[in-house]
Amino acid sequence: MTQRIIIHVDFDYFYAQCEEIVHPELRGKPIVVCVYSGRTAESGVVSTSNYEARKYGVKAGIPIAYAKKMLASVQSTFLAMNMRLYEEISSRIMNILRSYGDSFEKVGIDEAYLDLSNMSEGNVDKAKAIVMRIKGEILQKEQVTCSIGVAQNKLLAKMASDYEKPNGLTTLRQEGVTKFIGGLPVSRIPGVGKKVEKKLNEIHVRTIDELAGVDPVCLVEKFGRNLGNYLFQASRGEDNDPVKDREQPLQLSRIATLKENSRDPREILPLLRELSYSVLEKLNDEKMEFKSVSLIVILADLSVHTKSATLESPTTDFETFADFTKTLLERFIESMPDVLIRRVGVRVSGLQRRMGQTNIITFLQA
Repeated sequence: MTQRIIIHVDFDYFYAQCEEIVHPELRGKPIVVCVYSGRTAESGVVSTSNYEARKYGVKAGIPIAYAKKMLASVQSTFLAMNMRLYEEISSRIMNILRSYGDSFEKVGIDEAYLDLSNMSEGNVDKAKAIVMRIKGEILQKEQVTCSIGVAQNKLLAKMASDYEKPNGLTTLRQEGVTKFIGGLPVSRIPGVGKKVEKKLNEIHVRTIDELAGVDPVCLVEKFGRNLGNYLFQASRGEDNDPVKDREQPLQLSRIATLKENSRDPREILPLLRELSYSVLEKLNDEKMEFKSVSLIVILADLSVHTKSATLESPTTDFETFADFTKTLLERFIESMPDVLIRRVGVRVSGLQRRMGQTNIITFLQA
């Protein structure tokens, strides 16, 4: 039986790297890509940054104002996110990746898995040669570097791709799994965030080899059956999840912050139309249509609310989309008197490949 060989491809500091392609004069200098709220010139958070900016402590999620203070002593560039650019470059790279391997799975705009088991004949050295070709083609055609992990399953491949960045290549052979993962902190396990890490620390578990020594019954009692079993298997480097081709996205959304908190439809609807147009542009590029629409509302107290509309037949008609979002917004405002809205968004789901003209008959769901 052919040995299973999976690779995880992670595009390095992707948004900032895309900006370096468009602005080559900025290479070698700190670049920070931001999500601006629109309220003030510095209101918002950092989305990502290049490694030159990270040397000064700039990382995703910190306020833009803090990042500017960290970089006050050097020449740096702060840019608003340009999703159209990032999606275009990502789409071309994903098409390159699809041409390799037995199966392909896109898991985000900047990462994907490939199953190379048959193409490499289960040989790690042959897989490594294929990976070098992949890295070379992406760099030559798109000027983007990526870090790749090679292992016998998705879990280990992802952990390996994160081991050496940027432009890394980490090959993990079966006999070296225990040594590789044992001393790593539990936070390096995919899906283990700060809350789970804190709960593990409470039972004196800080490294993966310490986790491997915990009774699985204890893990299930503390974290529930699904997460407890996952942690137990992950501590041993076990993962049987196949690489699944998910060419069709399950949903697509856009969200933005109002300049001021409001409940006035006249102030909110222009932004909703802009977001709706952006979603439909992406759907048209992908030759897809939607069957469900959702309005996303985040209030001043940061609570999140949604209202949905379902079509009897799929469509990509903009006015239909806009009418639904308008109706949903009016219903929400009517149902929530006196609340102020901070952010709004739209989401489409029930996506499928476009088959031709649709006859639109709709009904609303509260």
